[in-house]
Amino acid sequence: MGTYFQSYREEISLTVSTNRPLTLYEFNHRLREEIENALPHRYWIIAEISEARVHHGSGHCYLTLTDKEPGPKATLTAQARATIWKRQYQEIATFFEEQTGHPLKGGLKILFNASPRFHELYGFSLDIHDIDPTYTLGDLARQRQETILRLQKEGLLDLNKQQLLPEVPQRLAVISSPTAAGYQDFVSQLEHNPFGYSFQLTLFEASVQGAEAVSSIRAALNRVALQRPAFDAVIIIRGGGSQTDLLCFDRYELAATVAQMPLPVLTGIGHERDESITDLVAHTPLKTPTAVAAYLVDRCNEYEAKIETIFLQIKDAATALAVVEERRITQLTNQLQQRTNGFLQTRQFQLECQTRTLSDKPKNYLTQEQRHVMCEELRLTHSVEQLLRAKEAKQHQYLQTLEHESTQKVTAGQRKLTHIEHCVQHGSELRLQKAKLAFQKNQQRLLYGAKDHLQTKSHQLQIVAMDIRSHDPEVMLMRGYTLTYVNGKLLRSIEQLSPGDELKTRLLVGSLTSTVTNIQEPDLFN
Repeated sequence: MGTYFQSYREEISLTVSTNRPLTLYEFNHRLREEIENALPHRYWIIAEISEARVHHGSGHCYLTLTDKEPGPKATLTAQARATIWKRQYQEIATFFEEQTGHPLKGGLKILFNASPRFHELYGFSLDIHDIDPTYTLGDLARQRQETILRLQKEGLLDLNKQQLLPEVPQRLAVISSPTAAGYQDFVSQLEHNPFGYSFQLTLFEASVQGAEAVSSIRAALNRVALQRPAFDAVIIIRGGGSQTDLLCFDRYELAATVAQMPLPVLTGIGHERDESITDLVAHTPLKTPTAVAAYLVDRCNEYEAKIETIFLQIKDAATALAVVEERRITQLTNQLQQRTNGFLQTRQFQLECQTRTLSDKPKNYLTQEQRHVMCEELRLTHSVEQLLRAKEAKQHQYLQTLEHESTQKVTAGQRKLTHIEHCVQHGSELRLQKAKLAFQKNQQRLLYGAKDHLQTKSHQLQIVAMDIRSHDPEVMLMRGYTLTYVNGKLLRSIEQLSPGDELKTRLLVGSLTSTVTNIQEPDLFN
């Protein structure tokens, strides 16, 4: 121990006696030389973008890169600054966004090629020369699949689909930004629907993009859940945007909140390419805000058509019942007439039988009983006449009653038929008007769809033209690249070379000739 401290004091004494103290700049300059000598190559590095900022004056892109431990806590383990210089930023950023659909933005994990740099004033940083977009695509897909599996394992993937959506949902809780174009289109289409249906809309304001989107939308959903009896459904509205702006709808926290809502959730997030995880757990996912509005109007229209069908069925049943009752009245009238005629015929036959019986008695009996018989005959005749008159009066009364009731029922039937005819005519006119409105709506939708399709195809042609121009050899030469030929063929690999071969290098202006003296195999890890 004593020997160690003695040598250490001797070393300090030697340093003080032979070297002056270093300034901070001199120390940092020596540190810079040591780092550049120790790490002279470019390295492939994996990190997560914490912040990305483009300086408007210089055009350079400055990034803050982090590395975290895997797991729910995600403890920060490393951090570094990085720079993409202006001459490379546009090419790297354009290619990355074309391949992934996302600009360079915080929250993305990237695989990049960089070289270490140390500046005396600004400290340590990394110069980024290239970024591999395929790694970012794979990481986003992995995160999405892990979220879906977690929701499925917890039984949340199909939970909201079990909520009952009313046949006519009209009391709607809308979660959106009040200034979003998609929200304005949604409200306009509902208010001006061709059928005149009314909807009660309650807006719950929320930010639908950016870092605070998840917490803002979840807070709005919780406010809706507290007022559950006042609404039939929840609608999440968002207009169009970049693919990165939609990353918040793939977050587990938001998807789990939507899945556990006590009301059915309809989504119109406004993207056509991929279905977000929020769409997967929602009761009814739709592509755009206007598609949600059209779905609600169509649902009301289907219910109205069902009611009209029931009305026609009731009308047909009433008509058939009126016909049956009319036939029953006619049958009762015929039966009454037949019974009356049969009764009169029976009485007349009885009188004829009694008359024949009396005429067959001896004359003395007839003489003795002639007066009595005549009296009885007169009395019987009078009784029969009274009975007949009573029966005729009763029959006449029955006929009047039947005629009066038949007239009333026929009149009532005619009124019902007139009312039904009016209803049918009015309904036909309304349906004709609705059909005309629907035709005009479909015609306008076809025109708008054709214009949108032409604009989309035109945009795609511009992108293809830009891609073709970016691969033009002349453009590559203008960017500083060169073309090297050996034996008249373009040099692609060192396997084409041998020591002593003559190389011809083409520049943007002019060309040069060189000879191969040494061939070095590439080091994939340095």
